[in-house]
Amino acid sequence: MAVSHFDAVIVGAGAAGLLCAALAGQRGRRVLLIDHASKVAEKIRISGGGRCNFTNRELDPRAPERHYLGANPRFARSALSRYTPQDFIGLVRRHGIAFHEKHKGQLFCDDASERIITMLLDECADGRVERWQPCKVEDVAFSGANARPESASSSQNHEYQLQTTRGAVTASRLVIATGGLSIPKIGASDFGYRLARQFGLPLVAQRPGLVPLTFQGEDWAPWAPLAGLALPVRVRAGAAAGGGKARMAFDEDLLFTHRGLSGPAILQISSYWQGGEPLNIDLAPDVDLHAALHAAKGQSRKHVAKVLAQWLPTRLADAWAHQRADWQRPVNEASDKALAQLAEQISRWQITPSGSEGYKKAEVTLGGVDTRALSQQSMQALSQPGLHFIGEVVDITGWLGGYNFQWAWASAAACAQAL
Repeated sequence: MAVSHFDAVIVGAGAAGLLCAALAGQRGRRVLLIDHASKVAEKIRISGGGRCNFTNRELDPRAPERHYLGANPRFARSALSRYTPQDFIGLVRRHGIAFHEKHKGQLFCDDASERIITMLLDECADGRVERWQPCKVEDVAFSGANARPESASSSQNHEYQLQTTRGAVTASRLVIATGGLSIPKIGASDFGYRLARQFGLPLVAQRPGLVPLTFQGEDWAPWAPLAGLALPVRVRAGAAAGGGKARMAFDEDLLFTHRGLSGPAILQISSYWQGGEPLNIDLAPDVDLHAALHAAKGQSRKHVAKVLAQWLPTRLADAWAHQRADWQRPVNEASDKALAQLAEQISRWQITPSGSEGYKKAEVTLGGVDTRALSQQSMQALSQPGLHFIGEVVDITGWLGGYNFQWAWASAAACAQAL
């Protein structure tokens, strides 16, 4: 069987893989892009409610640790500084794609996410990228001298041999852009992690990120009927109910579900939450509830639940008031102590998740290829010439709001330049 030869083979036709292939092809490299799925870039397609939150204006490349997690989030600084949100916005504008800012710097397409996918495919076509899809990589082998990785760009004394369902392929550069484990129904796999282990690269343990959290038993019984209710909150992880510095806190919307909590606030905090610890949630973050209830006591004869409904959704106010008999009375008849306890519990609601919805609902995968094993300039393995890892497969995870796509674009651009 004939063997196809390329300058670079990129495995994974998601956000990072598509942009890396396009940029490398446009720089004159002969590029093959492979993906095992029948549809290209499904994660782009479903992101942002189908409108693709493709980047965030508020990203500060000089301080990636503000919006990224990982064993060393500062690893991302080099790539993010060289390919910024403004660079990707420029690409979007050149393709005539209309967009808008929705919230906290988050940029969305005015039309469907498909516009971003079409843009990336057009860029690949401009770079004469060859694409095999669906195509499964069955085996990867490496041959050649143990050249120093940093000299690989000028050295041709090594080669990767790939056996695929469409035939054999060789290349001096192999780029892994296969993403993580999140959302297996659209093709997520552990291929990138397995390949990293094959070539001796260390991994940081993986777990679901940006994921709804679940609760079990009596703790959740009073709240399950509130499914579908949403409200703005302040949520903290890593701090005791009585105070102390939180590991992280977010002011975002929370959504009650049948099984637990979701919404942007919970998705954000889930990446920082550690199993077994409670969340601390302020359900009325813009109100001094203790003072407000004390004032209402001297002015109103409404039941406590009716008074609470000034600041909380009615169903949530009712759920809180029905938990104790001394909250189920007119506010002017409630004791100061009872009102103070109610205010404290609503402002510092402490509840411990039993777990999460897992990879089936997670938007990203935390952990991945250890950044200590990669060059931050080229995304190339320090111990393996010509092998690169980009995007979600690397131990860099962004906040909700376009930060993960920007990491995909930036790491792809850094790699493409090195190719």
